[in-house]
Amino acid sequence: MTQFASTPKPPYYAVIFTSMRTRVEQDYQQTSDEMVKLASQQEGFLGIESARQELGITVSYWQSLDSIKRWKQQSDHLIAQKMGRQQWYQAYKVRIAKVEREYDFEID
Repeated sequence: MTQFASTPKPPYYAVIFTSMRTRVEQDYQQTSDEMVKLASQQEGFLGIESARQELGITVSYWQSLDSIKRWKQQSDHLIAQKMGRQQWYQAYKVRIAKVEREYDFEID
């Protein structure tokens, strides 16, 4: 079973990154792993969930819009964003949403 991000009681924010990859694989997974590690060290980071088939969806969770803005401007993340546009992504869309409510289900 995929592990869900452990998020606090709402409200908090979700950054939804939906992407279509190119065929370029060079350095992609290493950079992706580094970005997850780096994001997890940022103030306001709450967690991340990701899935990829033809369409990739990564949702990162944040305490505030300010923490999202700081992450977007983080120097190593800026380099990864540039590499993504130049090599790894055919297209992507970023959506930022405020999580107002959450509920879950799990079979024991």
